[in-house]
Amino acid sequence: MVSIHPTAVVAPGAQIDPSCEIGPYAVIGPGVRLGPGNVVGPHAVLDGETEIGADNRFLASCSIGASPQITGRAGDVGRLRIGAGNVFREFVTVHSGGEATTRIGSGGLFMATAHVAHDCVIGDEVVMANGATLGGHVQIGDRAQLSGLCAVHQHVRIGELAFVAGGAIVTQDVAPYCLVQGDRARLVSLNAVGLRRAGIGAGDAAVLKRAFRAIFHGDGALAERLAAVEAVADDEHVRRLVAFMRSSARGVIATPRRNLQAAA
Repeated sequence: MVSIHPTAVVAPGAQIDPSCEIGPYAVIGPGVRLGPGNVVGPHAVLDGETEIGADNRFLASCSIGASPQITGRAGDVGRLRIGAGNVFREFVTVHSGGEATTRIGSGGLFMATAHVAHDCVIGDEVVMANGATLGGHVQIGDRAQLSGLCAVHQHVRIGELAFVAGGAIVTQDVAPYCLVQGDRARLVSLNAVGLRRAGIGAGDAAVLKRAFRAIFHGDGALAERLAAVEAVADDEHVRRLVAFMRSSARGVIATPRRNLQAAA
């Protein structure tokens, strides 16, 4: 039998695997489906049309699956899909989709007071530190890290293994494998620490570094720099970087060209 504290409120229609644990004063809405091994902490609220995989942990007072913060749609019941093995710390808020479905992968860590807005799509093993905030429709690639108190504008994409420094204000896309910081966020370097932790060897990292320099510090128009790198690219990570930049709708954060000219 599922372990449900007597003070918890579980709505009729909620589907809870028998191996789950529901803590004191938790609230589970009628459209929630909880897979095996989930632990729902005290005062946590799970709502919306929310499907949750296995072995997630929802700590005290987090709010998961609430309606999107869109004017005039506060009462909407949106969709949310969460993978397996995530940890949602205290007071984390994850909103359900407004136009589509909010999606979170597996193995992520969402630290206290982090916020995921409606229609966001988040990959696997993503870390959002305390107070990191996403606007609607943001896309986050696998193993990206967002530091404390950073804010990401609506419709921005953050590539895999990217790093957003604390307090950054991100209004354009962040290229994969790159580190950005500041208000407004600017490109600093490759995310060398993240690459190393991800098991990317020195040889592959050196190839990425050469591509990084050619794309962001080279001469000529961006289209010309991308074409030159693509012409010689035989590395999967470089191809992903070029493809990401080509597909950007908002533009990709880069080092301001005037700074490069001054440095020269």
